[in-house]
Amino acid sequence: MLLKIVLMIKNKLFLEMKLNLEYFFIYLIYKFLSTLPINLVSFLGGSIFKLIGPLTKTHIIVKKNYLQIFPTATKAQIIKQTKLSWINTGKTFFELLILPKIISSNNRVIIEGLNYIEQVKKNKEQVIFVGIHESNWEILLPTIDKLGISVGGIYRHINNPYIDKLILKIRKKSIVSNKSFYTPKGKQSAKDIIEGIKNGLSVVLLVDQKDSAGELVPFFNIPSKTQTGFLKLARKYNMQIIPVHNMRNEDNKFILKFFPPIE
Repeated sequence: MLLKIVLMIKNKLFLEMKLNLEYFFIYLIYKFLSTLPINLVSFLGGSIFKLIGPLTKTHIIVKKNYLQIFPTATKAQIIKQTKLSWINTGKTFFELLILPKIISSNNRVIIEGLNYIEQVKKNKEQVIFVGIHESNWEILLPTIDKLGISVGGIYRHINNPYIDKLILKIRKKSIVSNKSFYTPKGKQSAKDIIEGIKNGLSVVLLVDQKDSAGELVPFFNIPSKTQTGFLKLARKYNMQIIPVHNMRNEDNKFILKFFPPIE
């Protein structure tokens, strides 16, 4: 029994040390990147992930998924497209660490379909903005907030609680409204989103991730558990759905294109 207790304490101390070392490493990167120009941060992130990504186990999944969508793709096409995917992922991760700088920068995010946003504000409507994980998806919520619409969004928490707290702090710094909020994915997020709606807020959701509680919907002829909860929210609270397309330019500027509401 004593040996078990000693081992438990040892494992706990080792885990704590590991979590703190990971946090310290990410914090140093965060402080370093905060001193650099935005385009250089993007370049570093893309370059590092372009080299490291293909060496990971995740790369096997990336290639498998690509072939499911493009079964006739050549080896050269697979290498090119998966590399581009890693580059964008690296840029997005590094850009997340300087998200407030990106959002506050003039002309970094170009808005198309601004008339739909103005209509929502004019009519004091609540809507559900839906997008997917493309370009830098982290800019979506703070940009909508910056446009004058208080909004709530869900994020996936990081396993390391110290890093998770740091990233959440960075995200919160990127929003200007004291009403807009982030909530971690899970049971609490459902409560927070509903409470936010009842308090007059809109919602932003990225709906391209697998949802174990979702409905099976054909996706490239592959039955996939798909998020449908936002449709139920729209019906219950009489909210329009506004699709958003997020694009990255070659100079690492972004275009957010808002489409007409789906009633």
